[in-house]
Amino acid sequence: MHAIPAARYLARRKRQNLLLGLLALVALCMLLLGVSVGNGVVRLPLGLSEHELALFVRLRLPRVLMGALVGAGLAMSGTLAQAVLRNPLASPFTLGISSGAALAILLGGASQWGMAGNAFVFAALTAFAALGFARLRDSRPETLILGGVAIMFLFSAATSLLQYVATEYEVQAIVFWGFGNLGRVGWSELGMAAVMILLPVPFALKLSWDLNALLAGEETASSLGVNVRRLRIGGILAASLMAAGAICFTGVIGFIGLVAPHIARLALGAEHRFLIPGAALFGASLVTFSDVLARNICPPQIIPIGILTSFLGVPFFFWLLMRKGQNHA
Repeated sequence: MHAIPAARYLARRKRQNLLLGLLALVALCMLLLGVSVGNGVVRLPLGLSEHELALFVRLRLPRVLMGALVGAGLAMSGTLAQAVLRNPLASPFTLGISSGAALAILLGGASQWGMAGNAFVFAALTAFAALGFARLRDSRPETLILGGVAIMFLFSAATSLLQYVATEYEVQAIVFWGFGNLGRVGWSELGMAAVMILLPVPFALKLSWDLNALLAGEETASSLGVNVRRLRIGGILAASLMAAGAICFTGVIGFIGLVAPHIARLALGAEHRFLIPGAALFGASLVTFSDVLARNICPPQIIPIGILTSFLGVPFFFWLLMRKGQNHA
C-alpha cells in the first residue's frame, strides 16, 4: 500500500475537522429547535412570562439537554462496541446491554446512585457475555447478534414476570422503561447521567489509536504493541457505563447506538479520533430531532421517543444485514 502524500493527508484532516464543525452546528440547531418547538407551536424562549420561564427551565430545557446527552452516550457506546467486537451490527440495543440495564433499574436500588450502579453492573455483565459469544471458536458476526437477541429475550421474559406480579403503579413504570421517554427527567437526573456518560469520554478518545490498529486484526494490533485483551475489557466497560447512564432515567431507546456510528463512519471515515465525537454529535442530533417529532406529531399527545427511534433504526438494521450478505456473496 502506497503512503498517502502529505498534501492529501492534510486535505483529509481539514475535511474531517470541517465536517465535525458542521455536525456540531447541526447539533446546536437541533437543540434550538428542541427548546423552541412544542405542541405544534414554534416559540423562541425569549420574552416569556415569569411562570412560562419557570416551566421552561424546569421541564423543557432539561428534557432537551437529556435527549442530546442520551443520544451522544448511546452513539459513543455503539461505536466502542463495534470497534472492540469488530462487528458492524453491535450496539447497546442489539447486544442486549440496554435490556440488561433496564431490568436492573426495574429491580430498584437504595438510591438513584444505587439504581445507576445496578444498571452499570447488569450492562457490563451483558456486554461481557456478548464478548464471550464473539470469542467462540469459528464464531461468525451473526453468532454475536444471535447471542444478543437471546439475551434480550431472557431479559424480556424477566421483565414480563415482573410486570405480571407488579402493582398498577409498577406496571406503568415498566411500560415507561420499555418505550423510552424523556418526560420524567430533571436537573438532578441530567447531572447523574452526564457523569456516567461523559466520564469515560477521555478514556475512549485515548484508546483511539489502539482501536484504529484493531481494525486491521488482532495479530496486527498485537504486533503494534496493543494489548488486545486489555483494550477489549476497557472498551466494554466504557461502553457499558455510557449505555447505563444513557438509559438510566429515560428507559430503552433503541437503535441510536447502531445507526449513529455508521452514519458518522460514512461521513468521517473509520479513524476513531474523529469517529467517536462525530458519532456523538450524530446521536445527539438524532435523539433531539426524534423528541421534537414525538412532541409534535399529534399534540397534545407525546409519543414515547423509543418508538420513533425504532421506526428509524429497524429499516437501517435490515439495510446493514442485506449489505453484509451482498459482501459475503
